[in-house]
Amino acid sequence: MKADLKRDVARLLLGVSMSLPMVQTAAAVQPLQAIGKGEGVLNVVAWEGYAQDDWVKPFEAATGCMVNAKYAGSSDEMVALMRSGGGGQYDVVSASGDATLRLIYGHNVQPINIALIPAWKNFIPQLQSPDFNTVKGVHYGVSYEWGPNTLLYSTKVFPTAPTSWSVIYNPKYKGQITVPDNPIQIADAALYLSKADPSLGITDPYELNQTQMNAVVALLKTQSGLIKKYWALASDEIQLFTSGDAVVGAAWPYQTNTLQAAKVAVADTIPAEGATGWADTWMISAKAKHPNCAYEWINWVTTPKVQAEQAIYFGETPANTLACKEMDAEQPGACAQYHANAPASYFDSIKFWKTPLADCGNGKDDCLDYSAWQREWQNIKG
Repeated sequence: MKADLKRDVARLLLGVSMSLPMVQTAAAVQPLQAIGKGEGVLNVVAWEGYAQDDWVKPFEAATGCMVNAKYAGSSDEMVALMRSGGGGQYDVVSASGDATLRLIYGHNVQPINIALIPAWKNFIPQLQSPDFNTVKGVHYGVSYEWGPNTLLYSTKVFPTAPTSWSVIYNPKYKGQITVPDNPIQIADAALYLSKADPSLGITDPYELNQTQMNAVVALLKTQSGLIKKYWALASDEIQLFTSGDAVVGAAWPYQTNTLQAAKVAVADTIPAEGATGWADTWMISAKAKHPNCAYEWINWVTTPKVQAEQAIYFGETPANTLACKEMDAEQPGACAQYHANAPASYFDSIKFWKTPLADCGNGKDDCLDYSAWQREWQNIKG
């Protein structure tokens, strides 16, 4: 991963200017039944760095599919690009969990024939059919790389790991707390409150009705007075911990590893309440002009070797469990460093990002959609 984490801004620019369709039905395009001869071209929308020459050039040589990559600066831009030109301009997209459901319900992507993706059977079970890319048993994408949102802390201030997210809401650490500057942070507070106040009835941190949201907003408004800085870049948080201005906060494993490599006394943990996490998905346009090359691409980037190369390049965790050996061969200890070989209980504790919808998933439609989350986040920060 590059030191400036090129994708920081992209991951945190989670604004959704386009609402999901009022009628939320998934696309009816039939998936490919067999991979045929490649069309010679593949047009890709991806996060910057997801189409590196390290694995693109070998792919082109092996398949004859020449890659044209368009890097997007935000999830919102990805959705717009996949809808541009009538939806047939690009073939595949590496969408994050805050964009996948918009693309599915917007009929912008097609179902995936998992039988044509051999690596899928080796995926972490929690990423085989996650609800951010699988609807009613139909796969609309293939999980790629992911990362947990961990609790980062100074080991000088916390000789033993904190066991609860409550520390980032504790006035004792006023002016020494840092969290990401993005609306999806609401889910972190909702996850904490689901355990701290069961009477709220929060069962999914991304499915909040107004009463539940009010409680989350109240907590986050109180927290705002304790925050040293809302970080937009991983490098921002790294600097805060390096200087000692922050002693506890929400982070990614990348920050922990970078700080520890610089001999800063920090560690991270997933508290008892669990944690949220992000995961990217490769999806195929509903109007892809090069579907055979699209499947060839997904198969290529889900192989253990490419998964390992991508994971180490960005400091992410691969979906393919067989990538561990490749990671350690390239960078000793990388597999454990990025929790790629963690037990099932570790993955079960992570609630992966998904687009908040009005549909609560329990027969009710009184949940707040992402546009409401945007408004509440601005309200929280004042």
